[in-house]
Amino acid sequence: MSIYAEIIINSDANEVDRPFTYRIPDELVDKINVGFRVKVPFGKSNRGVEGFVFSILTEEIDFKYKIKSIITICDDYPILTNDDIKLIKFLKSKYLCKFIDAIRLLIPVGIMKGLKNKKKSVIFTAQQLDEEKLKKENYINLYKFVSLNEGVFTKSQLIKEKGFSLYSLNKLIEKGFLKSEEKVVFRYNIRHYNDDIPKVLTQEQSNALDIILKGKELKYLIKGVTGSGKTEVYMNLVQETLKSGKSCIVLVPEISLTPQMIERFKGRFGDDIALFHSRLSEGERFDEWYRIKQGKAKLVIGARSAIFLPMQDLGLIIIDEEHETTYKSEQNPKYHTIEVGEFISDIKACKLILGSATPSVESYYKSLKGKYKLIEMTKRVNKRNMPKFDIIDMREELKANNLSLFSRKLYSSIEQNLKDKNQIILFLNRRGFSTFISCRSCGYVFKCPECDVSMTYHKNGYLICHYCGRAEKVSKTCPKCKSKYVKFFGAGTERVELEVKRYFPKANVLRMDVDTTRHKNSHESIYNAFKNGEGDILIGTQMIAKGLDFPNVTLVGVLAADISMNIPDYRSGERTFQIITQVAGRAGRGEKEGNVIVQTYNPNHYSLEYARKEDYDSLFKEEITLRNIMNNPPFAKILLINVSSKFEEKLKKFMYNLEEKLEELITGMNLTLLGPVPCIITKLKDNYRWQIIIKGNISDDFSKKVKDRVYLLNKSVYNEIRVSIDINPNNMT
Repeated sequence: MSIYAEIIINSDANEVDRPFTYRIPDELVDKINVGFRVKVPFGKSNRGVEGFVFSILTEEIDFKYKIKSIITICDDYPILTNDDIKLIKFLKSKYLCKFIDAIRLLIPVGIMKGLKNKKKSVIFTAQQLDEEKLKKENYINLYKFVSLNEGVFTKSQLIKEKGFSLYSLNKLIEKGFLKSEEKVVFRYNIRHYNDDIPKVLTQEQSNALDIILKGKELKYLIKGVTGSGKTEVYMNLVQETLKSGKSCIVLVPEISLTPQMIERFKGRFGDDIALFHSRLSEGERFDEWYRIKQGKAKLVIGARSAIFLPMQDLGLIIIDEEHETTYKSEQNPKYHTIEVGEFISDIKACKLILGSATPSVESYYKSLKGKYKLIEMTKRVNKRNMPKFDIIDMREELKANNLSLFSRKLYSSIEQNLKDKNQIILFLNRRGFSTFISCRSCGYVFKCPECDVSMTYHKNGYLICHYCGRAEKVSKTCPKCKSKYVKFFGAGTERVELEVKRYFPKANVLRMDVDTTRHKNSHESIYNAFKNGEGDILIGTQMIAKGLDFPNVTLVGVLAADISMNIPDYRSGERTFQIITQVAGRAGRGEKEGNVIVQTYNPNHYSLEYARKEDYDSLFKEEITLRNIMNNPPFAKILLINVSSKFEEKLKKFMYNLEEKLEELITGMNLTLLGPVPCIITKLKDNYRWQIIIKGNISDDFSKKVKDRVYLLNKSVYNEIRVSIDINPNNMT
């Protein structure tokens, strides 16, 4: 009886996004199982391509056509598990992606490129040294050094770095006292840290720990004010989980937070911790994945992609700062980490912990509905006070003829804190030097020729588009009217840095934004410099707004709170409250009292007022009422169809045809179709952009029907029009 396998082909083509049946040759029947990577003949040419075994078919099947056979197995072990297959099917159904897109989330790119473990020959002891037989002191010293450091040094290291002679080393190997062996070496995360001493838990921390450890529920939301000690609760949960023999995943929203988390967790639990995020090289990502696959790392700290790592006996998933938008992927598959975490929690029966001082409206709503067990922590550790909070009306500053970036209150506070040898954080969620450049004579704005957005001026003399990366030398004359009245408007972190250095020349200033953290380990170096007191003032974007713990920071200045509240998005009020509350929480985390100064042209906005009062509950009531009225999440889903093309007229025709098809589909259903309309940013990377939105109680099955209609219509113009479908997108611009 023949045995068959259903194979997912490693191809991006929509036409092959389905399982293909292959016969398993008799000689491979006992070797192949679900999850193996194999080579199979594909297409008319029978070219050998890569595929993944999705299921094994043992029953007799009467095929109407000739079945090809698997050529060979690619690896010694299965790449995917049965739970992985379930997760892949979930991702495909939930986020409308292809099978192969989901598979690529679960395995490192290096595997498909043939990447292998890096190995080196290291020296070990082979037998006890007979000091009478080998009396030479250099033999004895070399043997004793190796016995204390077995498997750490190669031959060349012992000779070049430690000063031992090649003759002595070869002699000990020849006599059988030492031996040389191949050993897998890892390319990342080998640094050691000082011990992190467990802290005495507060009553609230102890209560949170007990509720989770003793609770039968799988999903929890910890709503704890900034500085309430959520990380210490996480560490105790990890400790208890590891004691039980299970593994843990701890997720952070920003790469900038991983140095601090790694420092604390390695200091507490030792070096056997994996680190996983997008800044690792392909080799490093493969190393960490392989270590975890082999069960050699039971604790992982990483950004959102770490949720897909092949953990053995997973017992705990922690998602810190769960409200952050970075947990939603903007690339296919457009998954949300929390939804993936919920699914994994269900299939593996492991506990999922969400934590935040400012939970997302959706998560808090779920906790009130009983989908998460809610745990509240309302006090800072060591009875520290929350920081004092001042809102400065920048309109009054203009009336007082203060045209600088700093209000009088913020300026004097910076001055005083520098005198007192305290540290300061200045937050502005906009990088670059100047937001845009405009001609004061004719009103022309310097825009990217490929995108419908203004270009940002950087102090290196270039205008840069932060969407496509285009850079061009700034012109001193207007290209439209040739006027010389060209002026810079707005401010970014570069300009703030320049102004701070001008007003406070003796201060040591550090800046953390996308431009200063492009290089490997740059986050860690800036974090360590500020932590060690090498910087008096840290200027940054949202990557400094959450999670970081600097005990000597006593002042936080928010330079332009209006940026986030003026975004055309139903979540702008919520996000403003979150980011202001989070960045404010960096102040006063040590023994000294903290102060927060928020500058705005709209001081009466409800999100700022609630942030000043630390009143999340009122913010939630306001937001949930608006969402209910507007039928926005969590009361409904939003399905966004974003279509782009270099050919504007073809794009319009496609969108109007699509509107007709979708109107037919939703007939009789309680759904709302909005559009087609141009996107807010109408052009990106020389592509025109239009969109259609469907709102309502959208099921996964309905989403698939929408996708099928869209891609069926797209077939005839596939090379000219690109389609993207997203469920509850972060960004609708």
